Amino acid sequence: MSDQFTYCTFRVDQLHLAVEVTHVQEVIREQPMTRVPCAPPVVRGVMNLRGQIVTALDLRQRIGLPEPEVSGSMMNVVIRTSEGPVSLLVDEICDVLRVDPSRFEPVPETLRGVSRELICGTYKLDDRLLLLLNVESTLSFSA
Repeated sequence: MSDQFTYCTFRVDQLHLAVEVTHVQEVIREQPMTRVPCAPPVVRGVMNLRGQIVTALDLRQRIGLPEPEVSGSMMNVVIRTSEGPVSLLVDEICDVLRVDPSRFEPVPETLRGVSRELICGTYKLDDRLLLLLNVESTLSFSA
């Protein structure tokens, strides 16, 4: 059992993504947000999470996906970092999965652009491809 890792999975557009649960502080519904003047477009705003100011990043924007035709509520995957929590805004929270990391495969050649830089592996599920998100790369971007 120690050779398996646990992943929090979520969906952004048609992509099914995962991060190790050790990176996840919590998962919460959409929260009121305050826009940050002059911030890059990927920064959707900041939110107050029980007295702590948390920057919310639009993962759809970060990956380079278009805005949805119909705007729905976003979910927050709050990630622990050395500088404090950061929220990744996603379309839907999925399952928590235990998988064998040795079964992860390299990033497919068909994945291009920014999203290729943010994905560090793939895992074949019965009905879809799970993309392992590189948290460090996702959180480091320049304005």
